[in-house]
Amino acid sequence: MRILLLLATNIAVLIVASITLSLLGVDSYLAQNGIQYQSLLIFAGVFGFAGAFVSLLISKPMAKWSTRARVIDKPRTPTERWLIETVTELAGRAGIGMPEVAVFPAEQSNAFATGWNRNDALVAVSEGLLNRFDKDEIRAILGHEIGHVANGDMITLTLIQGIVNTFVIFASRVIGSVVDRTVFRSESGHGPGFFIVSIIAQIVLGILASTIVFWFSRRREFRADAAGAALAGRPAMISALTRLKRETEIPDQMPDSLQAFGINRGARHGLSALFMTHPPLEQRIAALEQAPVR
Repeated sequence: MRILLLLATNIAVLIVASITLSLLGVDSYLAQNGIQYQSLLIFAGVFGFAGAFVSLLISKPMAKWSTRARVIDKPRTPTERWLIETVTELAGRAGIGMPEVAVFPAEQSNAFATGWNRNDALVAVSEGLLNRFDKDEIRAILGHEIGHVANGDMITLTLIQGIVNTFVIFASRVIGSVVDRTVFRSESGHGPGFFIVSIIAQIVLGILASTIVFWFSRRREFRADAAGAALAGRPAMISALTRLKRETEIPDQMPDSLQAFGINRGARHGLSALFMTHPPLEQRIAALEQAPVR
C-alpha cells in the first residue's frame, strides 16, 4: 500500500509541476535554440528528485487521508492499548523513534508503514487484521512493518524514484521535441504538440519505469520478513504469512482491491509480474523456513 501511495503521489506531483512549469515558460526557455541536453538534464534532475522528496514528505498525511486511518492518541480499548504497547516495544528493539499507530477501516487483512524518516513514521493496521489474526501474528506483522522503517526502505525508495523521475522527465521532453519537429513541423521553439506529447510520454514512461520501484519493493519484502521474524519470532512470522495465504485462497476474502496492493493468490507471469509490489506469499514463507537459525 505504501508503495502505491508513494507512486501515485509522485506521478501526480510531477504532472502538476510539469504543467505549471510549461505555463510559466520554462520548457520554452530551454528550447529557444533547440534542445540543450545539459540544461535539460540538470532541469530533469532537480525536479525529478524534488518530486520524489515532496512525495515522501507528504506520505504520512496522504496515507491517513486515503485509508481513513484513525491515529490512536489515547487508547480506548484493551486492543488499542496492547497495540500501542507492542509497537513501543518493537520500535525500541529496532532502534527507531516511536511511530504513530493507526487503525484503518478495511475488512481485508492489511498493514503498512510510511513516513519521511525512521523517527517520524506511521504504522497502521486494518480492522480486519485485528479481528482475525491472533496477537502473535499481529505482533509479527507489526515487526515486519517496523522492519521497513528501520531498514530505511522509504528513503532508499525515494532516491530510486528520484533517478527514475530524472530519466522520465528527460526522455519525455526529448520525445516531445522530436515529435513536435517531425510530425507537427515546428521550426523554432516548441509548439502545442510538444507540451501534449511530453505530458503523455511522461505518464506512460512513469508507469513503465515504476517496474524498477516494484522490483526494489519485492526484494525489500524478504528483508522486512526477516526483521519481523527477528523481532517477533520466526514461527509467528511464518504463521502470519500462512494465515494471509489461506485468506487469499478464499475468493470472498480476496477482493480485487487487495490484489491491487500486490498481495495475490499466486505467482504472476510475464508483464504482470513486473508490476507486483510483493513476492508471492509461498516464496516469502519458503525464504523464512530456509533461512539459517540465528
